[in-house]
Amino acid sequence: MSQEKEAIAKAPSGRVRRTPLTRKNVLTVSGKDPDFVYRVVNDKEDRVTELSEIGYEVVTDDKVQVGDKRVSKASTEGTVKRVNVGKGEKGVVMRIRKDWYEEDQKAKQEYVNETERATKQKALDGNYGKLEISRD
Repeated sequence: MSQEKEAIAKAPSGRVRRTPLTRKNVLTVSGKDPDFVYRVVNDKEDRVTELSEIGYEVVTDDKVQVGDKRVSKASTEGTVKRVNVGKGEKGVVMRIRKDWYEEDQKAKQEYVNETERATKQKALDGNYGKLEISRD
């Protein structure tokens, strides 16, 4: 019986995991929906509006937690998830559907590939010397 009590004492359940000081990250977003991709956006220069126009939405979900757990950090249900990002600026948590995000990333990669093709083509015409582009 003594060994059983000792095993229970060593493995507490439902306990909040401690975050070491060196691993503290105010931009951590937890409680995310796996069907979305999340990002923290600086709330300045109409960046939030710009991203809203291309499909991102401001996160107000109560399950989503931003940053480290703090006792002094109060939040109202359904409010916009904000976080201090430094220098007196605030960040807003936004999300986009995963399939839209992947579609955007594919378009970005196609642009990069086209730019590389054009660069290689100019380099191979003999006027620019040697050019090598590799992906590791």
